Amino acid sequence: MAPPPPLPVAASTPILHGEFGSYPAHGPRFALTLTTQALHIQRLRPKPEARPRDGLVSLDEVSGCGTLQSRSPEDTAAYFCIYTYPRGRRGGRRRATRTFRADGATTYEENRAEAQRWATALMCLLRGVPLSGDQEITPELLPRKPRLLILVNPFGGRGLAWQRCMDHVVPMISEAGLSFNLIQTERQNHARELVQGLSLSEWEGIVTVSGDGLLYEVLNGLLDRPDWEDAVRMPIGVLPCGSGNALAGAVNHHGGFEQVVGVDLLLNCSLLLCRGGSHPLDLLSVTLASGSRCFSFLSVAWGFLSDVDIHSERFRALGSARFTLGAVLGLASLHTYRGRLSYLPATTEPALPIPGHSLPRAKSELVLAPAPAPTATHSPLHRSVSDLPLPLPQPALVSPGSPEPLPDLSLNGGGPELTGDWGGAGDAPLSPDPLLPSSPNALKTAQLSPIAEGPPEMPASSGFLPPTHSAPEASTWGPTDHLLPPLGSPLPQDWVTIEGEFVLMLGILPSHLCADLMAAPHARFDDGVVHLCWVRSGISRAALLRILLAMEHGNHFSLGCPHLGYAAARAFRLEPLTPRGLLTVDGELVEYGPIQAQVHPGLATLLTGPAGQKPQA
Repeated sequence: MAPPPPLPVAASTPILHGEFGSYPAHGPRFALTLTTQALHIQRLRPKPEARPRDGLVSLDEVSGCGTLQSRSPEDTAAYFCIYTYPRGRRGGRRRATRTFRADGATTYEENRAEAQRWATALMCLLRGVPLSGDQEITPELLPRKPRLLILVNPFGGRGLAWQRCMDHVVPMISEAGLSFNLIQTERQNHARELVQGLSLSEWEGIVTVSGDGLLYEVLNGLLDRPDWEDAVRMPIGVLPCGSGNALAGAVNHHGGFEQVVGVDLLLNCSLLLCRGGSHPLDLLSVTLASGSRCFSFLSVAWGFLSDVDIHSERFRALGSARFTLGAVLGLASLHTYRGRLSYLPATTEPALPIPGHSLPRAKSELVLAPAPAPTATHSPLHRSVSDLPLPLPQPALVSPGSPEPLPDLSLNGGGPELTGDWGGAGDAPLSPDPLLPSSPNALKTAQLSPIAEGPPEMPASSGFLPPTHSAPEASTWGPTDHLLPPLGSPLPQDWVTIEGEFVLMLGILPSHLCADLMAAPHARFDDGVVHLCWVRSGISRAALLRILLAMEHGNHFSLGCPHLGYAAARAFRLEPLTPRGLLTVDGELVEYGPIQAQVHPGLATLLTGPAGQKPQA
């Protein structure tokens, strides 16, 4: 019988405590205390600190750790280093390492065992393995390294996605001890074709490095397999390198970080990925006017929001600023659209963002089948980067309590290596200890395959692939929509219908519409409802602008705007009565006409990392 798991300990209860030196050897000595939430560091010599500066390293900003040994045969000390991404004074994250010297014993073997004990405990806490203060800590406690398939759209993020992946993502997941294969996608629907032909048993997760569009392809590829019921259980994750990055914004919010964009959002989401952990994810099954079906993890939009999304494609080179410019242009030429929205109300009311504040509700005014698609051809895995040895440039180590950099850390074949000396002291360089499975030396870093020895060539005309607005491929498989009658058929009596002139209609699952727009602040990944928001005609441009600005922090419902409506639903049908317009699903343009969707609660699994308690300042 397996031993019972250790009882949870309080966040402030010490798990380990000890005294360590620093690297180089002539540096200060420290008292270290490890709890479930942080590593507490107090300088002991040469002068104790009453209020230590940088004396608290939150595990939320730690990507991994590893053990090192000196190349000098006379040095009996062992070392362990912690890879951190603290936030600077201006809010951005910067990579730093803290290296400590275990030298309390007379032999190297005893010091190595102590360094490994600390590194193992840190990695267990980072991976969510519970520890108690009196528990024996051995490397056997560490979970098996997950193997991830990482798909990169090299044309995402103004053509910077590949470079950002190599500069930020690959080093961090290497430090965390994750095993991975990294593949560049080459064309639209390439990711969908890859996952349709994938042997899923070889992977523990699929992660996209791009905007929301690449994850849309992956999700629909998994659900368009004969074994879709097993395939959809594959954990999926997103690392933001696109324009909107809505799901990444929701993951960042779920992780307790403050709202950020750009590289800071990428680093936050990468840290959460390194920590491990997943969460059930609701999906929308969307039936289009032709009867074809696709699956959505984000939103269905009509009116102002879809107009901004599609018409701003010409400004894609501006990155996320394209939406700001598109919104300004949309406000200048504000349109209204006549339509009919019907929905099946949720049986339970979702948690409200503001205690005691009710959301605008809809009033009942009226009551008012998928087709198979051709199977996609499968493409072999190519343009691949895998976790095989290759030198990767790394930023310099930062010495604890000193602004001066330590010698460079390089991942070269076997792992990290501290070369040269520091401050003229002539300390022997450090090399990786090969005995700790989760240290970066045990992890193999990235190597380009012979097929792709560098980033793909960008089209000379624009620097990124020209956007296409072809309708997404339909899914043949997937769950049955038991709540939806065929399009055109009468709806059941328990549905609510509203009809009129609208400025916009949005059906959204997660909290964020893009990285810095919180359209449904009370939404959860698995609340089992789609959050319907609409704005009726008659609203002024100034009032609509106030809603959009308040949406940045999720305060738009507290404005009390009479034109803003909300309902939580299990299914809905939208029937545009205006002959022209744009409809989008997860930001992808779809055929214009009647559309309906049903929530499938917890159908997918999202790699989110641990949930945070509150935004980190």
